[in-house]
Amino acid sequence: MDKFSLFGKFTVDEANRDQLVDILLDAAESMKDLEECEAYIVSVAEEEADAVYVDEVWSDDAAHQSSLELGATQTLIAKAKPIITGMERISTLAVRGGKGVS
Repeated sequence: MDKFSLFGKFTVDEANRDQLVDILLDAAESMKDLEECEAYIVSVAEEEADAVYVDEVWSDDAAHQSSLELGATQTLIAKAKPIITGMERISTLAVRGGKGVS
């Protein structure tokens, strides 16, 4: 049942963090009807005013890659790109199971 999980960190100027959160929440909403996307969680840490974290769970890596080509995804990437100052892929993981993962 291995699923593909990606945990990443985006950095922005502190003044743009809420804007990036909104864009990423729009991304999460755009994924709601994609069965291959099992989770898309957007988080912030109070001690990092310039960071936004995203934790994604996909049926497999190919499904994640395909999602990057969707029109809605491309629009949101174009909207976010000007305010993002850095990106870090913290980890890719093989999900074994748990609450919320089929």
